[in-house]
Amino acid sequence: MVPETPGKFVLRLLYLVSHPIQYQAPLLRLIARDDDIQLLVLFEHMGSTRAHYDQGFETEISWDTNLTDGYVHNVVTSVTEVEDNLRGTDVLWVHGWDTWLKRRVLKVARRLRVPILMRGENTLNAMPDGPHLRGVLKRAYLTSIFRHCRGFLCIGSENRAYYAAHGVEPARLFEMPYAVDNVAFQMASQGSEVGARELYNLDPRRPIILFAGKFLKRKNPALLLEACRKLNREKTRNPYLVFVGDGEEGARLLDLSSDLEWVRFLGFRNQSELPSIYAMSDVFALPSRDEPWGLAVNEAMACGTAVISTDQCGCSVDLVDDSVGRSVPADDCDALAVALTEVLADPITTATMGRAAQDRIATWSYAEDITGLKAALKVVGEMPFLT
Repeated sequence: MVPETPGKFVLRLLYLVSHPIQYQAPLLRLIARDDDIQLLVLFEHMGSTRAHYDQGFETEISWDTNLTDGYVHNVVTSVTEVEDNLRGTDVLWVHGWDTWLKRRVLKVARRLRVPILMRGENTLNAMPDGPHLRGVLKRAYLTSIFRHCRGFLCIGSENRAYYAAHGVEPARLFEMPYAVDNVAFQMASQGSEVGARELYNLDPRRPIILFAGKFLKRKNPALLLEACRKLNREKTRNPYLVFVGDGEEGARLLDLSSDLEWVRFLGFRNQSELPSIYAMSDVFALPSRDEPWGLAVNEAMACGTAVISTDQCGCSVDLVDDSVGRSVPADDCDALAVALTEVLADPITTATMGRAAQDRIATWSYAEDITGLKAALKVVGEMPFLT
C-alpha cells in the first residue's frame, strides 16, 4: 500500500478499475494529492496506455496524454492480488461491475468487512432491465451486486434514478458528477479557433456544426447529417457539418455526404487537438438514441461551445437547457433541424449560449467530484476527520 504520513490519520482508499481511462487520470491525480486520502489504484490491464485497436473507432489509436502519472497504481490479474491489498485499506471503490474480477472482489471485500463504494454509468434509458422474465432475472442479478455496496457515487440525475429504481435507499446515494478537466479544455481552447479554421481550411464566415466521437449507430451521426440537409442554409448562415472520429458508420456517412460541399471529415483526433476543434465550432451536437452520459458535451461546454443533445443522453437532464443550446427528442430529425436553426440563426444568440455553457459546466467539475467522494467516504468509511 501507499506509505502513510507519520502522525497523520488518513483514509486508505483502494480503487479498482478495468484500465487507465483518459478522463479519469486528472481526477485521480487530484485525489492522490488530497491530504486526507491515501489512494492506490488497481488496473486489470494497461492496454489503453499504448497503441491499441479501438473497437468503437475501428482504428488503431494511441493517446497523447499520460494516463498513469501522478498517482500510485498496480496491475492485478487475480482475486488473491486484490485481496492482499484489501487487507490494508479502509474503503474499496469499484468502477462498474462489468468484469468477473470486479464481481468476485465485491464478495471478498464484503467478507473482509471493507465498505464498498460503487460508481457506474447506468441509466434506465440506456440500460433498461427489459421486459418479462429477462427483466426479472436482471433485477435479481443487480440486487445481488448492489447488496455488497455500502454507497453509490452518482454521476448525475439519471444515474441516481437508476439506483433508486433498483431499491437503493437515498442515504446510500452520493453525488460525484461525471466531469472532465474543465480548466485544461478551457485554457487550451482560448484563442485557438482562428488557427484551427485555417488548419482545416474552413471559411471563418461560416458557422460549424460539430459531431465528435465514435461513429456508432446508437450515437446516430447519420440523423445529424439528415437534419442538416433540411436546414435553410441562408437562414443558418450556410454552416459546415464537421465530423471528427471514426467507426462503424464511417463508410455510410461518406457515402451519404459524397455530394455535399458543406460536410467535412477530420478523422480521429487526439485529446490535445480537441479543444481547438470545439473552440472553432458554433454548436456541438450529440443525437444519440441511447447514451449513458456523453462526456463530449462536457468538453464542448468547457470550450465555450453551444450544445444540442437528445433526451436519451444522460447528461441532458443536468447540463442542457435552452440557455446553453437545446435538448431534443431522440430520432426526431425535424426537431433536431429546428434546434440547429434556433441556435445558429443569430450569431449573438449562438455566442451567448456558448458563454452560458462554459459558465454552467464550471460548476460540474472535479472539485465537485472530490467533495462528493469525501462526503461518501466520511459516511461509509466512518471517518469524521475528513473535510
